[in-house]
Amino acid sequence: MSASLFDLTGKVALVTGSSRGLGRAIAEGLAGAGAQVVIHGRDRSSLEKTAGEIGAQGRRAAIAVFDVTDDGAVAAEVARIEQAFGAVDVLVNNAGYNERMPLHEFEADAFRKLIDTHLTAAFVLAKQAIPGMRRRGGGKIINISSITAMLTRPTIAPYAAAKAGLRALTRSMAVEWAQFNVQANAIAPGYFATELNLPLMTNPEFDNFVKTRVPAGRWADPKELAGAALFLASRASDFVTGQTLFVDGGLTARM
Repeated sequence: MSASLFDLTGKVALVTGSSRGLGRAIAEGLAGAGAQVVIHGRDRSSLEKTAGEIGAQGRRAAIAVFDVTDDGAVAAEVARIEQAFGAVDVLVNNAGYNERMPLHEFEADAFRKLIDTHLTAAFVLAKQAIPGMRRRGGGKIINISSITAMLTRPTIAPYAAAKAGLRALTRSMAVEWAQFNVQANAIAPGYFATELNLPLMTNPEFDNFVKTRVPAGRWADPKELAGAALFLASRASDFVTGQTLFVDGGLTARM
């Protein structure tokens, strides 16, 4: 009985920004639980390589190539996915990037682009997925926030603002869409060893900060995010909504 709670057989999961890093780890975890996973990005060759590697493990993965900030492309691709596989049961809003510079040096356009990629795109994708979820009798939305929504630092202001906004948007999704049996939750990763964090990992001072400040004493492996995503994507979390699950090795619990 307990194992069946995490079975995603017959479910369709769209994971944005999933050709590598945390998104790929999440996609692999959901595929391993039986879901038909659609991995997303803007580089077709990278997506095809990743999909092939997931498929070689006996799992099901298709690809979707589009820009999450292009509303028309989002609508078209969600419609294509629904036609090919059925309505999206699990939407993971993970696509994103970061730029690091002092706040007073950010140009307004660069600030807006970060907000649009992380926050506005999550709304647009969810809005496109909701009709299908309603037809199917429910669904799961997982928004990938960050510990920087609570614990920010210099040079990442728009990223932190977007991730904090994503936490608030998650709560609104949860409250408004509970009537459709849709659960919306967020995951706030801590410091993971990903390509996005490479500039931090190769900085001796910051690497030491992570290893001394995080109670677990290390950077996290991307695969360590898959379990949290699987829980929130599965029937095991059917009465969990509007929450943010921090996967940070204890960093936000430490004074």
